[in-house]
Amino acid sequence: MDSLTEAVLRGASPDELERAPVPTEFTAAHIRQEDVGIFDGVADKDVRRSLKVDRVPMPELAPDEVLVAVMASSINYNTVWSATFQPVSTFNALKRYARTGGYNARHDQPFQVVGSDAAGVIVRTGAGVRRWKVGDHVAVNAAVVDEQDPVTHSDGMLGADQKAWGYETNFGGLAHYTVVRASQLLPKPAHLTWEEAACVPLCGGTAYRMLVSDRGARIKQGDIVLIWGATGGLGAFAVQLVKNGGGIPVGVVNSEAKAKQLQKLGCDVVINREEIGIGGEPAAGAGTVELAKRLGRAIRAELGEDPHVVFDHVGRATFGISVIVARRGGTVVTCGSSTGYDHSFDNRYFWMNLKRIVGSHGMNLHEAAEMMRLLKLGSVSPVLSEVYPLAEVGEAARLVQTNSHTGKVGVLALAPEAGLGVTDPQLRARIGEERLGPLRTGLLPQPAPALAR
Repeated sequence: MDSLTEAVLRGASPDELERAPVPTEFTAAHIRQEDVGIFDGVADKDVRRSLKVDRVPMPELAPDEVLVAVMASSINYNTVWSATFQPVSTFNALKRYARTGGYNARHDQPFQVVGSDAAGVIVRTGAGVRRWKVGDHVAVNAAVVDEQDPVTHSDGMLGADQKAWGYETNFGGLAHYTVVRASQLLPKPAHLTWEEAACVPLCGGTAYRMLVSDRGARIKQGDIVLIWGATGGLGAFAVQLVKNGGGIPVGVVNSEAKAKQLQKLGCDVVINREEIGIGGEPAAGAGTVELAKRLGRAIRAELGEDPHVVFDHVGRATFGISVIVARRGGTVVTCGSSTGYDHSFDNRYFWMNLKRIVGSHGMNLHEAAEMMRLLKLGSVSPVLSEVYPLAEVGEAARLVQTNSHTGKVGVLALAPEAGLGVTDPQLRARIGEERLGPLRTGLLPQPAPALAR
């Protein structure tokens, strides 16, 4: 073990961290350019074949960046896209990024370190970093933006050069170390463990932007919100945000087991889509209309009204239904398409009923900070369900790829075990373990109070 990693693990002082030399290599989950064609003609593109865990070279630090010792990370669906090289290989994005020159050239490598979530300890800061210092405990926001682009100061997501860290850039969070811009950093909530904090930024911030932000659906008290995939990472945060904002969440899941998990989140209405005939493949034409009517009848049977907002990140398999089932004047907000990007819907139900479709992508730093504030208030909880070691990242990603998970699947990087990183045990006790772990499988150990390593 190198001296910097050893210092991080024993909770060394900032002075000690600064004196320890940065290793020339580190362990990381990554994909390799040589594997880009391995799934050609293969029906089951199993990410366990393409995700490697091995040593990679440590990149040079730019003036506006920090080096973070990653204690924990989590799996997002973009890691599945990276590891299956679909819809396009992310190596193409790395090459385009590198062509912009300067420090960006580092991102064009024969490997890509993946992962768009992390929580850890700052061990180095670039010469231009002002607000952060070595030893700070941080969580990482996935949005990489150009602070010199004027539109970024209105909304970072509008910048033409905005990128998803660990997906459209290299040196992501599923690793022992990661390089991030100072403008990606958020203080880690002190009452959370490393793995709980790491499961929040991407999915939590995205759900906040989709539902709460003035750039999203702008939910209000009493709004009925239909949430597809309500026990997944995005959906489980969405349920909580709707409840916290005085709305009425209607969660859609694909099994009775997930329906029971959803009830733990306090979801007002739970619908098992298998029971009304909505499968994983999209219907067409009159079939879509019929499925939407079945779903609408199920919602009205419980609440007497149609949804004000539909929260859709599933894509091709659900989008045509979403457009129909939203009430007159309602809104469909979408941030992704895990079942396919080619959406089809009956436009009559859209234009004649004055509905809106809102595209949403990630979150700006302010939205991410607001989501973290809600966690510190105890208004929203992490949705961690289980935790894997970095060595088993392929198994963790496979769970997400096959939709066999609930909530967020955490990955321990440098943290030797789950339950570490809590530096405010009093706040944790006030909020309560049950509130902080609504989707836990029961396999996670209890956090170690006040243990910061």
